[in-house]
Amino acid sequence: MNCRHCNASLRRGFLDLGFAPPSNSYVIREHLSDPEVCYPLRVQVCDHCWLVQTEDYTKETDLFTSDYAYFSSTSKSWLAHAAKYCDKVTRDLDLDEESFVVEVASNDGYLLKNFVMQRIPCLGVEPTDDTARAAELLGVPVVREFFGQAVAEKLSASHGKADLVIGNNVFAHVPDINDFARGLAVMLKPSGTITLEFPHLMQLIKLCQFDTIYHEHFSYLSLYTVGKIFNDAGLRIYDVEELTTHGGSLRVYGCHKDADIETTSFVSEVLSQEEKMGLRKPHTYESFQARADKIKDDLLMFLINCKKQGKSVAAYGAAAKGNPLLNYAGVKKDLLPLVCDAAASKQGKYLPGSHIPIFAPEVLKENAPDYVLVLPWNLLPEIREQLGYLTKHNTKFVIAVPELEIV
Repeated sequence: MNCRHCNASLRRGFLDLGFAPPSNSYVIREHLSDPEVCYPLRVQVCDHCWLVQTEDYTKETDLFTSDYAYFSSTSKSWLAHAAKYCDKVTRDLDLDEESFVVEVASNDGYLLKNFVMQRIPCLGVEPTDDTARAAELLGVPVVREFFGQAVAEKLSASHGKADLVIGNNVFAHVPDINDFARGLAVMLKPSGTITLEFPHLMQLIKLCQFDTIYHEHFSYLSLYTVGKIFNDAGLRIYDVEELTTHGGSLRVYGCHKDADIETTSFVSEVLSQEEKMGLRKPHTYESFQARADKIKDDLLMFLINCKKQGKSVAAYGAAAKGNPLLNYAGVKKDLLPLVCDAAASKQGKYLPGSHIPIFAPEVLKENAPDYVLVLPWNLLPEIREQLGYLTKHNTKFVIAVPELEIV
């Protein structure tokens, strides 16, 4: 394995989660007895550019299929986050009916619909059919493609270059991150802006968020490494915001290297935080496996004790991030009989690997459990509000990351 950015040979391990199926490969009932494809889930770190990446065993076309089950609009807090961003960036960049906005990995139109309502011309680039169709029903024009330099050249020729190029939680999902960055540069007007949001490697390490590591995430990113990737593509980071989304994310603002845009002090501040955290030192990565193992062991012990005591446990949120945790811990239906999720696209299916059945949230009203294990722990406040009716049954909520906590 070589680094997907700088091509240096990878010699330093970070985490080994054994073998697992792709986290979004939900299983339908008819295929429960079929063989399930699993891949090694191992992560390494480049000690040259400090990019953290999975070992390559899968292709993006195998992971992001036409029936991809993740719809961004399922989360109300994520919709609010997107709407707030659109209002801010429209003001900051003076976007209007003469502007052009492109979102890469536009999913179900959760974000671009805000620009449609403001009559700001926009285009989504989304390879998965089901989500693209949902976006089109909202009036969002969509091109069904995997984004990269060649696609950017085609789109910039047919649609023109963009004042704003957006990529939320996609930069970590692309196997050829250099080609993707070059595509951003091709798609952007000389004075345009790129904004990318991605989970911050610093927070992943600090809070041991190993459940966010799965095959669909090819890379785990620091500001330092993204700056190097941008630089090689002819781009520059001129601003950065620290976000609370997904357990701690960054929103970077990029432009062409020679653009007349001043770089803010926030960039150097975050880089300084990363350096103090030791993100460019080997020892920072060496203890991560043991920390992940403790989280796995604590969850398994909790579920076993509940079974021994006759306490019922249900999970909530059939999110991709729950599957690495459950599969690494070896959790099956005997310890966790069901998971509920508000996304109709997941209901009636089964989690990959564990084959735990997915139900609509209404099931919890019929049979209130003693505990609800919240798998997407970053959405705990939203989920507790949605399931507030369970408090009268004395149901307690549980999260496993960054440590087992009963709330």
